[in-house]
Amino acid sequence: MMMRDMKMNSPIRTYTELSKLKTFKERFEYLKLDGQVGVATFGFDRILNQVFYKSDAWKRVRRDVIVRDKACDLGIEGYEICPADIREKYPDKASALMRTVIVHHMNPISEQDIYSRSADILNPEYLITVSLLTHNAIHYGSEDLLCKYTEPVERKPNDTIGWRKI
Repeated sequence: MMMRDMKMNSPIRTYTELSKLKTFKERFEYLKLDGQVGVATFGFDRILNQVFYKSDAWKRVRRDVIVRDKACDLGIEGYEICPADIREKYPDKASALMRTVIVHHMNPISEQDIYSRSADILNPEYLITVSLLTHNAIHYGSEDLLCKYTEPVERKPNDTIGWRKI
């Protein structure tokens, strides 16, 4: 395995292990990285980052992971990622970007992983669906950034179709 965790000597995180954790908080604690603003990561190499995330291989695995997780935050049913969650926390910043479903690498990837074409970076076992808020909370290790779910989202017909009015 080429991917290495940002926490020294931490075990590699897997979807199999994550799925054994039942609560949102347990899953967040399992994934949080305690990162710092300005610390270089793969994401700071914009060109390499853009090439990878626009590749057909990434788009395929991203779609498959979203389907597997039913577009639910941390893959927990009842925690569907939807615009209402973002508007509640950031009413002035409810942009399309903030409503985007993100597929998160549970183990941070490096430039070397891309250059060496490590199969692990496209392995669904190391990926999970998250909201932008959860993604940021994982990277900064801050529970304060999480959307405050009080109960699972109640679904309505056509509420996941962004171009239709409900």
